[in-house]
Amino acid sequence: MASHRDDRPLSELMTGLVTDISGLFRKEIDLAKTEASETLNRATGGLETLLVGLIFAIGAIGVLLSAVVQGLAAFFVTRGMTEPNAEALSAAIVGVVVGLLSWAMISRGLSTMKGSSLKLDRTTASLQRDVDVFKEQVR
Repeated sequence: MASHRDDRPLSELMTGLVTDISGLFRKEIDLAKTEASETLNRATGGLETLLVGLIFAIGAIGVLLSAVVQGLAAFFVTRGMTEPNAEALSAAIVGVVVGLLSWAMISRGLSTMKGSSLKLDRTTASLQRDVDVFKEQVR
């Protein structure tokens, strides 16, 4: 690497360095804002999809579960169980199954929102490069 002599005074060099560093940090802040906005948009899209899915599931399942409980109760009655006991057992069975399915879906949606897509990887890498360049300039 060829070295060249800079005849500018130290105060001018320091002023230039401070100007360059402040400009660099402004650009890094702009990058972080942009990346955070993109990340927030992805998270919001995932949350909207999750909520719409939950709304449809509640409506459809409400109607269908009533039919399943009644059908299961009728099955138990034909097997000799009294009607009140058959209805209670049917409601309990269907409630547990639906509860487990709901828990699995909500857990999956939450884990998607917690995923690595919410990290600011580009900003972190860019800041690390800037720190390395700054260290090299100061030496």
